[in-house]
Amino acid sequence: MSSSSTSMDAADSTTGDFARRPRRGRRAPAAPTRKLSAWTRFKRDRSLILMTLPAVLLLLLFAYLPMAGNIAAWQDYRPARGFRGSAFIAWDNFERMFTNERFALAVKNTLIITGFQLVFYFPVPIILALLLNSVLSTKVRTFIQSVVYLPHFFSWVIVVTVFQQMFGGAGLVNRVLLQNGRQPFDLMTNPDTFLILITSQSIWKDAGWGIIIFLAALSTVDPALHEAVAIDGGNWWRRMWHVTLPALRPVVILLLILRLGDALSVGFEQLILQRAAVGADTSEVIDTFVYYQGVIAGDWGFATAAGLVKGVVGLMLVLGANKLAHMVGEAGVYQKA
Repeated sequence: MSSSSTSMDAADSTTGDFARRPRRGRRAPAAPTRKLSAWTRFKRDRSLILMTLPAVLLLLLFAYLPMAGNIAAWQDYRPARGFRGSAFIAWDNFERMFTNERFALAVKNTLIITGFQLVFYFPVPIILALLLNSVLSTKVRTFIQSVVYLPHFFSWVIVVTVFQQMFGGAGLVNRVLLQNGRQPFDLMTNPDTFLILITSQSIWKDAGWGIIIFLAALSTVDPALHEAVAIDGGNWWRRMWHVTLPALRPVVILLLILRLGDALSVGFEQLILQRAAVGADTSEVIDTFVYYQGVIAGDWGFATAAGLVKGVVGLMLVLGANKLAHMVGEAGVYQKA
């Protein structure tokens, strides 16, 4: 009697458990999550908020508050009169800007320099990081990385001076050529090679900074993935294609988006230092145009309109590139809402 009752109880319990289980194909209802209040989130993250507060204040003071000065783009702005006393001229500055031949030349040069550097400068840190990552000796890798990264701390005045001493008319390269009976050349004053010159300067100065970013991304790759590909018979190229490059793809896309946002800023100091050597027709970009038109010529409203258009185009490039990143499954600069 006791054994039968025990079996019946076990059956009932089993039946009850089965009845309480969700049916196959149906997902169990998720437990409701309680939304935290703003004060609770603040108490939880107060340390991080206090750490970022100085940076936020600096950004507000030197980036967002000066944006109010863009009102000068719709004024015949005069510093002595201020924003309130300057005459409002609506869209006249923008009409003058889009019909100005010098501004069209500056936009053309800016786009040419940006496109050239995206093709020939942007991949260089990636290639160097891949080569450095394949070096087995840690000491050799650290030494090469330090040497390549050092020019990042140099100002553009020093960089241009070094190139002048090396490739100028009386530079080291031309002296060696003359001593060996060769024809000298002057790379620093030739408008036809100006693109190659400024791209070489940018690579020498800033490629080391990009190497650090990509090496940091490569350090997160699990070595077991390389071992798995090697066990399956994959060579160096297979490991590079299936393991290393996919690990770099999010960082590459992020930096490419940021580069596109800064595409119309191609190095004001670098170009203005070499403007006299190659001429304004070759070195004039939007930043130098704004400087000479606004600061030198005193046409503040016109220069502000040009700078505002540059900022709006840069913002559109960032938003568009970030949208494309989301379409290919990457996070981009910011996540989708």
